[in-house]
Amino acid sequence: MISTDSSLEYIEAEDGTRLAFAATPATRPESGPGIVFLGGFMSDMTGQKATVLENWAQESGRAFLRLDYSGHGQSGGAFRDGTIGRWCADALCVIRHAGKAVPGLGAGLVLVGSSMGGWMAALLGRELGQDGPGQRISGLVTIAAAPDFTTDLMPARLGKEVLAQIEKNGFYEAPSEYSENPYIITRALLEDGRDNLVLAAPLELDIPARLIHGTADLDVPWAQSEKLMNALTSTDVELILIKDGDHRLSAPEDLARLTRIVETLCDQLSINNASRPAR
Repeated sequence: MISTDSSLEYIEAEDGTRLAFAATPATRPESGPGIVFLGGFMSDMTGQKATVLENWAQESGRAFLRLDYSGHGQSGGAFRDGTIGRWCADALCVIRHAGKAVPGLGAGLVLVGSSMGGWMAALLGRELGQDGPGQRISGLVTIAAAPDFTTDLMPARLGKEVLAQIEKNGFYEAPSEYSENPYIITRALLEDGRDNLVLAAPLELDIPARLIHGTADLDVPWAQSEKLMNALTSTDVELILIKDGDHRLSAPEDLARLTRIVETLCDQLSINNASRPAR
């Protein structure tokens, strides 16, 4: 069941949770790959990075999709019920639907993941595959990627006492500098994260990837993007470090750089696709 509210659309997940998204169809022939923006932990699809890229896509006639996971933004469900696997399934549900309903989103896709969205993009890349007709991942762009953060970063920052509280009570409310509401860290989130790691073994995605990270990121150290670069089996991977860049990377120059990187990658993929012999 799908309904429309202003520029947003809604689709129901298998359990009936309403998932919100906004899709821009391709408006010109040979528009290249569609672009999917994946937001971060406790973020939503109205952030600057998502909307700036959407405006650029509309101006250039490219297909674009942004979405809210369950418990985020305009989607239904409670944040505390979410896990990495659940949010990945939410995104895949919306992406699969958009691939059938929105011109330009049914073939090659460039996934753009911010913070936790970088983890989502890696997981979705494995789900979508890279070859054959239909929807597939063609390229990857990440901003301050945080793959495996529930294992690599959270335990040390929370400390033994908080981890013990989570084990006993099932959750912990952590203060957030980005929101008035606390981050709710649950035992299910940590356990599910261990089942969805992408850095523990080679990440077999043979696609071009551009990994952007600020050297002054206090939330996710740039070494996390370096780990992602090393895990990816692709030989076309660039780690782009921004001197003194913070976690958000949302200053005008950061947004202009992001748009330029996404555009250049999409153009590269279009050229590569055009040069392949017809099957």
